[in-house]
Parts: sequence; structure tokens; C-alpha cells
Amino acid sequence: MRSRTPDRLCAEAVELARTAAEEAARPGKIGEHVEVAADGDRVVTHYFTCEDPGYRGWRWAVTVARASRAKVVTLDETVLLPGPDALLAPEWVPWSERLRPGDMGPGDLLPTEADDLRLEPGWTGEDAPPPNSAVSQEMAELAEAEDAEVSAGPPSAQPVAPARGSLSAVAEELGMRRARVLSRYGLHTAADRWDETHGAKTPMAQAAPASCVSCGFLVPIGGSLGQAFGICGNEFGPADGHVVSLSYGCGGHSEAAVMPKPPRPAPPVIDETLVEPLSLRTPDDEDADAEDLGHS
Repeated sequence: MRSRTPDRLCAEAVELARTAAEEAARPGKIGEHVEVAADGDRVVTHYFTCEDPGYRGWRWAVTVARASRAKVVTLDETVLLPGPDALLAPEWVPWSERLRPGDMGPGDLLPTEADDLRLEPGWTGEDAPPPNSAVSQEMAELAEAEDAEVSAGPPSAQPVAPARGSLSAVAEELGMRRARVLSRYGLHTAADRWDETHGAKTPMAQAAPASCVSCGFLVPIGGSLGQAFGICGNEFGPADGHVVSLSYGCGGHSEAAVMPKPPRPAPPVIDETLVEPLSLRTPDDEDADAEDLGHS
């Protein structure tokens, strides 16, 4: 169990700790002694302010210790640590978390991971229709068992929702049970507006590696406009949630670029047979020693 009270002999070894800090740092870069903390039984850390302008708010931490029943304090380690008001670099954030909707511009590519949860395999090659398909056996049986008459009157006159599989349900799915629907002119003008903002002639589409017709993020729409348009479902794309032309495109195409796996770093090569001397003295200190030898 760690002791809350610093060991007396270790706490008094301030000069030993200062000397160790000055050997690790450059002379004159060690400030005043600011704190002493107990790290365990007969293990104490002395903190000194760092006067280096590049490490504002940092502190030199020198840990000293002594053996049981011993009166000699020895040096454990010396390290530069950030203090409470230290100037620190911001925490690194991966690019995939820094990216925000709207950041993508013309010519930019957004890599897509192979196991992206937003995508799944397309057509598997099976010819059997899904259970909810209008041509499935289950839906055919329901259509025969239920009333196939389309209810007359406006939507407000419909007492209940049409039964699944009836012609009323199909008409409602196609949007034909509304009082009025878009005319051919209305469809053409809507298509012109959408193609102007998210069509093949936009700068984003011109710089895109592929078109939306082959993108996994494209959400198909029904009706005649579904032959030329869809909805973008890529949250990082510039057209997320907008109706886009099938000839439109951006750098967020699902198959444009696959995120590469990070390369495995090479094993470190350590040459333990050579020792490279490193001087801790500055050129000014060497010149001062030379002058002292000349005067003597």
C-alpha cells in the first residue's frame, strides 16, 4: 500500500534531483522546486519547473528512492511531464472522424472501407422474388382473398387503410389515390431543376470518378422519375438527402476508392555494437572552458 506521506530522506534529496534534472536538460533550463509527491514506500518524485520556452507549463519529474533500512537515496528516473497549465498539442483525431458533411469538394475522393456498415451486397443472383414482392406467391394469394376494388372518392373519404395486397394498396403505393398528381409538365420541370443542381454538368459530377447509377449509396425512387433520378444516402457526400441524377457523381462513390490497409512497419534495426557520443554541453560552455584554461 502506498504511503501518503513522502519518505523524509527522499524528500530531502532535492539537490540530487536537481542535479539529475540538469543533466537531462540543458543548463539553466531548470527552474524552482515546486512539488514533492510520494509514489510509494520510500519512493518520491520531485517536480521542477521547465524554463524552456518550447515547453511552457511543463515540469521535470525526478523520481528518487532508497532501499529498506538504507540511508542512501538513489536516482530512479528523470522525465519531462506536462503540468496542469502545460501547452499541449490537440488530441489526434482520425480523418474519418474529422470529416463532416459538406467537406467534400470537386475532385476529392472519399475512401470506402470494404466492411462499411452502410453498404451491403446487391443482387445475389437468385430469381425467386422476395416475400413482400407483388409477384410472390404469398402476395398473390392475399390479392385473391381480399377485395380488389379501388375505393372511390377522395383520400378523406377512405375509412381505413387498404388491405395489403389489394389494388387499393397498390394504387396507394404508386401514389394514385391522391386527389391530384403531377402532370407531365410538372414532372419535366422538376426533372430540369434537379438535373441543374445535381446533374452531369455540375463541377462535382465532372470531377467524380464514377456516376451515381453504380453507387451503393443511391436510394432508388419509384415512378417515372426513378428512371433518371435517385436519392443520395451518403452522409459525407455533398448531396446527402437530395434527389440526384443517375449521371451525377462525387468523390464519395462507394466503389471509387477502397480504404487501403495501413502498412505494417518494418521491425526496428538496432545496432548495439556502436555507441554514439552525445554532448550535453553547449558551444558557449566549451568556449568558456577554453578561456579559463588560457587564463590559467
